[in-house]
Parts: sequence; structure tokens; C-alpha cells
Amino acid sequence: MGSAYQTYSEYKWSGIEWLGETPKSWKPIKFGITNSSAELGGNYLAGEGEEGIPVIKMGNLGRGVVNLNKVERLPQHENFDSKHLLKNGDFLFNTRNSLDLVGKVSMWRGELDHAVYNSNVLRITFHDHFVDSTAFMNYLFNSSLGLSQLRLIAKGTTNVAAIYYKELTCLVFSLPPTEEQHKIANFLDHETAKLDALIEKQQQLIKLLKEKRQAVISHAVTKGLNPNAPMRDSGVEWLGEEPAHWGLGCSKWMFRERKTKAHKSDEMLTASQKYGVIPQKEFMRLEQQKIVQVQKGYDILKHVETDDFVISMRSFQGGIEYSSYAGAVSSAYVPLVSVKAICNGYFKYLFKSKQYIQALQSTTNLVRDGQAL
Repeated sequence: MGSAYQTYSEYKWSGIEWLGETPKSWKPIKFGITNSSAELGGNYLAGEGEEGIPVIKMGNLGRGVVNLNKVERLPQHENFDSKHLLKNGDFLFNTRNSLDLVGKVSMWRGELDHAVYNSNVLRITFHDHFVDSTAFMNYLFNSSLGLSQLRLIAKGTTNVAAIYYKELTCLVFSLPPTEEQHKIANFLDHETAKLDALIEKQQQLIKLLKEKRQAVISHAVTKGLNPNAPMRDSGVEWLGEEPAHWGLGCSKWMFRERKTKAHKSDEMLTASQKYGVIPQKEFMRLEQQKIVQVQKGYDILKHVETDDFVISMRSFQGGIEYSSYAGAVSSAYVPLVSVKAICNGYFKYLFKSKQYIQALQSTTNLVRDGQAL
């Protein structure tokens, strides 16, 4: 792919520390000078519905593209200002959001026949003399350098932040000539489309591999490893046939609830379908979330030992979780400890098998979606 890049014969110091050297034909310029207009959308009270004009809100703006997975609409006979109708090629800037998300930039590509934008979205148009490619500016603002500059001018807290147009106009970028802007945007359209196609193929492959992994686990824990073993009816609907030399046992004979209260030295653990039982700090890091300690009194927490199992209020969705750690869990969880000489490693896979999860779903009375992990 490297050969597709144009090689410039001459570079110069841009005069901007974070930019360094740029091609000689590129010119550093304040962003505000490139703008011919900048206007916020209307204060529209949109909601769910199938009729009425769609309203593009801050949640619809992604990094470079508009997300239409969830689009709210104005009530069917609600008035709107025609000046807020979106046009193909509009440059849309998210002025308010969380500190991580404020400053999202997307380009409107006529995804819907008609749509307006609301008051947290700023539509910026450019002077043709400076910018003749909205697509180029879209890529520029979503580049690592563009994002780093936007973070510097964001004001507010983690949950509520804003970027004000006055500060936005003061950002300095190095712009190529207008004809070159089109060449760069076209090149990036072509290259990113190829990469997106590769990503989609990999995601499909990952999905197939996950399905195969689940099938291998389910077959091994319910049918064994010997394909020639004599089979018999287990008498259990969700199990179906089992190897003739296997025996049946009730789970209450093999496990009991661990009722030990948490120790003050215990590390907080989180039970999740995605990672199993892991330290809360590690879970928050993986999910990029801030740690919020809800339960502080160890007298209401429960102790978990390595090799225990943990039942959460969502276990019916994804099986019972195995713990490789000792620590403390929420009082909403039920730790289980084996009372017989069994192989916990086997049950770790059995409890996550498709058949077992379906059996849980058909018998459980646990709280459904919206509750704790």
C-alpha cells in the first residue's frame, strides 16, 4: 500500500510544533478562516416513531460517519425550520457530549432523503478558496492529530463536556491546495473501503470460529471424546443421549452455597459472561469504564475462593461463571463450592455449554435484563 502514497520533493517547517514539517505547497491556517458559516441545529423534541422527519442528534455522529441504527423523529405534524435540512456533503460537528466523545465529526452523505439536525450539532460550511473537499476535512478531524487538538480545547467534566466554536476557530491546520484535497480524500476512500472489507471478513470468520468453539465444548461435555462409545437415553430432556458408562447426578449433591462473608483483605471481583470472574479493576480496564464502588461494607459482601463457581442474576443468559481468583463479590451473587471429588474444570465448560444455558433459560426465575452483571 505504501507505493500508493505520493512522494513530495520538498518539505518545510510548518511553524506548528505538533505538525512538524509539511509539504512545501501546504499552508498553515486557522480553522476559523476557512469557514464561511457555522450554525447549530434546532431545539427539536424528537422521539421514537415511524413517521415524521428524522432528527440527527449527537448520538448519531460517529468518527467520520453518521450512525443511523437509532434515529428519532419529530411528531408527524411538528414544524421544523427548513434551514436545518441536511444536504449531501455537510460537515457536522458534535459540540456537547462526554469528555471522550465530544468533538465527533461526521460527513452527511445523503443517507436519508430528508433529515434535520438538532442544537448539539454544528454544521460548518467552508470557503471554496480554502476547502473544496468536505471529505478531506472529515478525514483530517478524525485523524490522530486532529483528535488530539480537539481534546485540548474540550471543556467540562467526564460526563458533560463542550467544545465552543470560538476555541474551535483558533485551531491551526496545514491544508493542501484544493485539487490535492480531492486526491487525498479519494485515495483514503479507496484504501479505507478495502480495509473495512477485510475487517468485515475477519469479523465473519471470528463469528464462525466462536460458533465452532461452542459446538466443540458442547459436544465434549455432553457426548464425550469417543465417537464410538455406546449411547443411551439420559432421561434428561436437555441432555438427550449420553455415553452408556456415564452417570447422572443432581447438582445439589455436588455443590453447596459458600456463605462465608468477605474478608477485609479481599479484592473486589466481578462476574461477567464475557470474562468469567475476574478482579473488578481488570474488568473496568477491559471495558474502559470508571470504577464505581457501590458496596463498601465487607459484612454484606461474599467471599469467593479459587475454583468456586458464581451465579449472577444474568447467569440464565450465559451460564454459571468459574472463578480463577479469590476475593469478594456482591451480595447479589451466589458463590458455589464443590462438596464432592469432582473435576471443576469439566463443570467450567459444562456450565457454559449451549445445552446447559438453554436448560437454565427454561427453568430460571431470575431477574432479567437491566440488572447487574
